[in-house]
Amino acid sequence: MMNLVIDKSVLEVFLPSKILEWFDLVKAEKKQEDICLTLEEKNLPPTPPQHIGKSILSKGFYDITITDFPIRGKRALLTFRRRRWQIEGEKELLKRDLKLDFPGTQLEKEFALFLKEDGGRQSGLAHFYRQVSLPPSERI
Repeated sequence: MMNLVIDKSVLEVFLPSKILEWFDLVKAEKKQEDICLTLEEKNLPPTPPQHIGKSILSKGFYDITITDFPIRGKRALLTFRRRRWQIEGEKELLKRDLKLDFPGTQLEKEFALFLKEDGGRQSGLAHFYRQVSLPPSERI
């Protein structure tokens, strides 16, 4: 296992769109078969209008790990450390409504669409893939 140092501008290329607005990279590891990135949600609590002016405290994390596009032949595992907040005087915990995975899977949304039976035509990636991929008759 080896720790990696990754520049933020490079990281944005590999992560789902706008993820770095809500998360900070706290750990990066290169393992034999995986690249593991751990991202921690920033302490920026959502503030519903009815709770403006009340104290909102971070109450810890829960982790979600999803599989993203392979990077250089290694499986990319993204662990998101999601925050929970408690509003002063409330029992229920608050969390930000961010859709990180495709419903019913542990896959990143774009990756799941790409793998769908239709060849990922909805993902916006298939067009690029088909442009750079050789026709079957020309492949080695």
